[in-house]
Amino acid sequence: MTSLSKICLHWTAGANSPCDTDLKAYHYCVDKYGKIFAGTHRPEDNLNCYDGNYAMHCGAGNTGCIGLSVCGMAGFTSDTKQTKYPLTKKQIEVLCCLTAYLSIKYGILIFEKSVFTHYEFDKRRAKQKREGKIDITYLHYLPHLSADSVGKYLRQKISWYRDKIKANKYKFIKKGDYYEFILVA
Repeated sequence: MTSLSKICLHWTAGANSPCDTDLKAYHYCVDKYGKIFAGTHRPEDNLNCYDGNYAMHCGAGNTGCIGLSVCGMAGFTSDTKQTKYPLTKKQIEVLCCLTAYLSIKYGILIFEKSVFTHYEFDKRRAKQKREGKIDITYLHYLPHLSADSVGKYLRQKISWYRDKIKANKYKFIKKGDYYEFILVA
């Protein structure tokens, strides 16, 4: 039986809040305020992708893979680096905290082969199978980071949050129709 062994990080290429399409494609989406919305599918649905009932977030890489997305970046291109819906620092912090939480829950270690951006996943594919994915390659509040260094930056943050969560410094809670992390004093 396949296990959940990977986490792929995305941006939705939409507005700063999740729509129905986003919630069907990803297990969790983070809006611009850092609220976490559960997708239609549970991570465990991606243990078996042959039944068609899973989050289809990572072409040819969905089996055993949890899909997380920050909402935003509609209209973004690598050339102009412009969008009406930039990712916020709060979103990225929450994405990293959520990734750390899920990595602990499912026993996923933080390495480039197990926690990666969609861009990094696409780059590892054979040239003829690449789809030109650019998520997540740019953070407006850190414009000096190259596309190839964003994934490493995120994994460092995820590792930091992982240590804090293991030390019971952050707690994952449900608030109405969304989730959030709170700092425990």
